[in-house]
Amino acid sequence: MIQTRKNSWRRRLLIISAALLVLLVVAGLSAWLFPQKILTMDGGPVTADVIVVLGGGLHERPERAAELFKLGEAPKILISGAGDSDINERLLKKNGVPAAAILMEGKSRTTIENAEFSVPLLRKLGARRVIIVTSWYHSRRALHCFEHVAPDLIFYSRPSYYGYPRVEWTGTNLTGYVKTEYVKLLGYWVRYGVCPI
Repeated sequence: MIQTRKNSWRRRLLIISAALLVLLVVAGLSAWLFPQKILTMDGGPVTADVIVVLGGGLHERPERAAELFKLGEAPKILISGAGDSDINERLLKKNGVPAAAILMEGKSRTTIENAEFSVPLLRKLGARRVIIVTSWYHSRRALHCFEHVAPDLIFYSRPSYYGYPRVEWTGTNLTGYVKTEYVKLLGYWVRYGVCPI
């Protein structure tokens, strides 16, 4: 009787373990084969009070922010990030955004800091609806960071699609960015409590 119970529990444990292993393999394959579908968050055309363009990428982010600005999605753009804020400001102006519409947050060095340092500025402006502009592969983590820091505000993701087709990955480091993004999603969940789902 006791031996039968032990065997029954072992079988159940083995079946559960096998099912979890299959689930992990399927999730891993899906993440590798379809990163665009998993990592990209895009709320579609919206109107908001401010566009926040995050530093980084290959300077496609300010071009996307300028495009959305010209479409009338928001009347102001906040540049967030320490490393390339001056370049992003120049690119915004080059793409038709007037200097009076550009604001700067130039201290943040990480995505969570982008949110932590930008939110007080957004509140000072009286913003309630905010568009986040970043690269497609970074859009899930960026959106969830801002939602985590300011759950009372409404955030939309409108990413740049530079390098979105996989055929464009050769000759760039997009494969590396995509791989790293999965690690960062997990790291941000563990370290900051930013749930990636």
